[in-house]
Amino acid sequence: MLILGIDTSCDDTSASVVEDGRKILSNIVSSQSDIHTKYGGIVPELASRRHIEMIIPVVDEALQQAGISFSDLSAIAVCNGPGLIGSLLTGCSFAKAVCYSRHIPLIAVNHLEGHLLSVFLESSCPEFPFLSLIVSGGHTSLHVAEDFGRYVELGKTRDDAAGEAYDKVSKLLGLGYPGGPIIDRLAEKGDPKAIDFPRAYLPDSFDFSFSGLKTAVLQFLRKENLLEGPLPPNSKLLLDIAASFQAAVTDVLVRKTEWAVKKKWIRRITLSGGVAANSSLRKKMLAMGKEKEIGVFVPSVSLCTDNAAMIAAAGHHHFLKKDFAGLDLNPTAYLSLTAGKKERGNKSIL
Repeated sequence: MLILGIDTSCDDTSASVVEDGRKILSNIVSSQSDIHTKYGGIVPELASRRHIEMIIPVVDEALQQAGISFSDLSAIAVCNGPGLIGSLLTGCSFAKAVCYSRHIPLIAVNHLEGHLLSVFLESSCPEFPFLSLIVSGGHTSLHVAEDFGRYVELGKTRDDAAGEAYDKVSKLLGLGYPGGPIIDRLAEKGDPKAIDFPRAYLPDSFDFSFSGLKTAVLQFLRKENLLEGPLPPNSKLLLDIAASFQAAVTDVLVRKTEWAVKKKWIRRITLSGGVAANSSLRKKMLAMGKEKEIGVFVPSVSLCTDNAAMIAAAGHHHFLKKDFAGLDLNPTAYLSLTAGKKERGNKSIL
């Protein structure tokens, strides 16, 4: 079975061909970082315009690299939410047009499900049930995955996502966008205990909160009179701020996941999403798993950030259930992972 996956949920245009839900034949990603860096974040209108320019060449390259044509496809899986509505419209409109003209089944895939199932593109993957921590620029959530398509939300962020906090703190420090890789790189040289930034553990809930941490960094910079201009590159203070901030984020993510393991007594964890590429988070989660004798599964870095291979992999399982979408499919900016068929856009057909 060959599934073409398409993801235009945010600022990356991606297309991928995946065989039988496991084998990646191609995975093309066109980044827009150069466009948005000077603005300190993603400009939705510029993102959607760039998707329109890149969707055809990216899909063509994915098919060529896989050595196939549209006639070889079993279906097209497209991300229809959550994400930036203008960006999502480009991918969904393109996928619907191709499916209509080529008589190819259409599958709608939730972006979060793509992240959750990205680990199944690796050689080692977990058995069900497992705990899934999804951490990205727009999402921070914890789920129990009972089976393909059966997910129970345990908690989510009440305000900023972890990746969003990285970007905002990076902007405060004058480091640029995207903030995650920059802060991660600087943090390796800093002292994570230099500054005691707060950790919002919310002990009576599996929810997350990072807005207070972001504000704490702002107040620290204001107190130290460091808001007038960027700190000197690689100065000890800058490195310590980066390391201390990152420690506060990753400590919460790992500790809350550990609590969920104890509460649900599930001995398998997956970590996914763009922030799962963070070196400190990966190390801490793997160390916790080793200490507690818990299986921890983390996709390779290229499968943590937004990509269409994970959309195609998720689409494979919808195909097996004949869970197809109609040509009236519309994208949805806000879409939970536990949404029903009607809400998420797929409907079973014979």
